[in-house]
Amino acid sequence: MARRRQRIWITRAQPGADATAERVRALGHEAVIAPLLVVRPLPDVQIDLGGVAALAFTSANGVRTFADISAERSLRVFAVGAATAQAARAAGFKLVLSADGDVEALAEGIGQRRGELRGAVLNPSAAEPAGDLVGALERQGVAAHRVVLYETAPLKLEDEAVAQLVTCDAVLLHSPRATQVLAALLKTNPAPKLRALGLSKAVLKPLMRVKIGSRVFPSMPLEGALLNLIDRTP
Repeated sequence: MARRRQRIWITRAQPGADATAERVRALGHEAVIAPLLVVRPLPDVQIDLGGVAALAFTSANGVRTFADISAERSLRVFAVGAATAQAARAAGFKLVLSADGDVEALAEGIGQRRGELRGAVLNPSAAEPAGDLVGALERQGVAAHRVVLYETAPLKLEDEAVAQLVTCDAVLLHSPRATQVLAALLKTNPAPKLRALGLSKAVLKPLMRVKIGSRVFPSMPLEGALLNLIDRTP
């Protein structure tokens, strides 16, 4: 039986939204790109790499923003997942290891290699990170600190656009921050049939008190696993 072509709302910030849209179309579905967030690099950020043995990235946006500021590419990179690792390799980093999990999994993976590190781990991050990687690393006995490189801000969508978006079959959510923005929109634009497909349980948490269709997340926080949910949920 042929799979039903669905309209999938992609909420992640650019340029990631375009990459996700391409993958959605490859699955035979319509990709509706309407980001809920915009990434804004902070001005005049100084990155001190003194005593740093490795970089730990929790998002592709962190990789791209760091790469725009610093020419350093020789440090070992620990990435939270496949998409972040791919962004690091695309930016020119040679030694990249992926945790294929969440912040806690990333910290645990780095902790297992702490004997190999001759210095601290630097976490280039957003102003409001999804998790406390530095705290998790310290619990693993790893010296770490973070540098704030960018912020994510809500994008204003017109009421008419929102009214159309909530008629999509499903919405893809990659971060708790985007889900918070969606939750606010749904308070005045109910979407009882819209399926929320989130990268993880934590990503979907802001929707717990919102009237919406099914809330589903994959067993592993990987975009490939997230996209597989499109055809596996009713």
